[in-house]
Amino acid sequence: MTPLDPRVRIGHVHLKVADLERALHFWCDILGFELQQRMGDSAAFVSAGGYHHHIGLNTWESAGAAPPPRRSTGLYHVAILFPDRPSLASAVQRVLDAGVVLEGASDHGVSEAIYLRDPDGNGIELYRDRPEAEWPRSADGALVMTLERLDLNALLAEAG
Repeated sequence: MTPLDPRVRIGHVHLKVADLERALHFWCDILGFELQQRMGDSAAFVSAGGYHHHIGLNTWESAGAAPPPRRSTGLYHVAILFPDRPSLASAVQRVLDAGVVLEGASDHGVSEAIYLRDPDGNGIELYRDRPEAEWPRSADGALVMTLERLDLNALLAEAG
């Protein structure tokens, strides 16, 4: 089998939400995404840096609906990659200042990750990658990801 072209990227995600205003408050006012386009009360598209959209939020099949049960199939989480540790720290500080509960904070060796949920129960990972030269490897050069506790206080000390 021929592998995918290494330039392939995951471009955007669409999330079903119960309440568009509540979702926009979370994604824009708390996380800091910018509203790019809105389609009445049924959909909105948000991004960082003016891109057409990184995240689509819609109520097309979910207006007023409850979140899916925990032990069901579906999207585990959306991972949002930050360019560096200070920008990740600032985002986590905004989340905490808004009273959002964190579900976890892990050091994976290759990355540092914070886990939380949006108001609709969608899983979110806020993370930054370490430079590839710092990734942990075995003696034969294979990647060795870890699952260690992330020092959240040390991360937050880097918030601007």
